[in-house]
Amino acid sequence: MPVVFRYQGVRFFFYSNEGNPREPVHVHAQRGESLAKVWLYPEPVIAESFGFSPSEMRTIIEQVRLHTEDIERTWNEHFGQGTAF
Repeated sequence: MPVVFRYQGVRFFFYSNEGNPREPVHVHAQRGESLAKVWLYPEPVIAESFGFSPSEMRTIIEQVRLHTEDIERTWNEHFGQGTAF
């Protein structure tokens, strides 16, 4: 479960098994029992969210925007090139 970065207690990561066939590049955000999934393309958007408030989700989206390159690079390092979107 590669962790890409952390921000204010939220861990941004992806699972090593992201579906078969693999889903497009995305990242999960978790703090305690709260969990969200964010698609990166065509722009960061919430796929699903449980337990985060609307303001926390705005912060998560902003952090994903700021770290899109890091997320995609880590995804490609883990899964291989050509699986980004």
